[in-house]
Amino acid sequence: MYHGNADKPMVIYTHGGGWVVGSLDTHDRFCRALSQQSGCSLISIDYRLAPEYQFPAAHDDSLEASRWVIDNLTNLAPNNGMFILAGDSAGGNIAIATTLALTHQYGMAGCLAIYPATQHYITDLPSYTEHAKSGLVPARNMRWCCDAYLGNIAPADPSLERIFPGRRTSLNNFPRTLIITAEKDPIRDDGARFAVRLHRAGCKVMYKHLETASHGLVCSEGDSGDFQRAVSLASQWLATPLILKSPQED
Repeated sequence: MYHGNADKPMVIYTHGGGWVVGSLDTHDRFCRALSQQSGCSLISIDYRLAPEYQFPAAHDDSLEASRWVIDNLTNLAPNNGMFILAGDSAGGNIAIATTLALTHQYGMAGCLAIYPATQHYITDLPSYTEHAKSGLVPARNMRWCCDAYLGNIAPADPSLERIFPGRRTSLNNFPRTLIITAEKDPIRDDGARFAVRLHRAGCKVMYKHLETASHGLVCSEGDSGDFQRAVSLASQWLATPLILKSPQED
């Protein structure tokens, strides 16, 4: 728990790591910086990891934890009664899935997703080929993590609509959103495409791209320039006065 100001929303943050690795400790630096710069209180939540615990364990854990936080907002760190769901990579995927599950929850003030995974790797994403071996996380590692979490579930299985929202999932009521992507990232185009989908659905979405960054920058690069840029972008977005119905953003 990172304490902020009473006039800001609570950020519920889910760490990345391909649903296989990552912890409260690996993302402590980023969560601490995000809370300090934005003025928001932040609670970082953990979840069971694959391959020991496969889909939907991580999503179930995070949804249950988020509901508990929302039900107990008045008893936690200072906040204004609203909340934002946030995360990076697999955590960004979970944050989006949790947002979809809680779309009509009173107090929902937004979603922050940093280089999120929103599609199965069999999807034709040019960045999977372009950055297969560049950056910190090669494409083969991402495929392995996905397989470890999904187990024997086929990509076309309807149950995966929860983790990879497709045409059967309406985005019309998705809240105010910030999506940040990294250039040296096999799933760079994934986050960009999701931002486009939100825009076409009439959602309030802001999209920012870090042209020199690699996937995993929030937990593996230390206090780098790209790390600071991500903190700054997210903090500025979080620090903007939030109301339940915000102006359209580009």
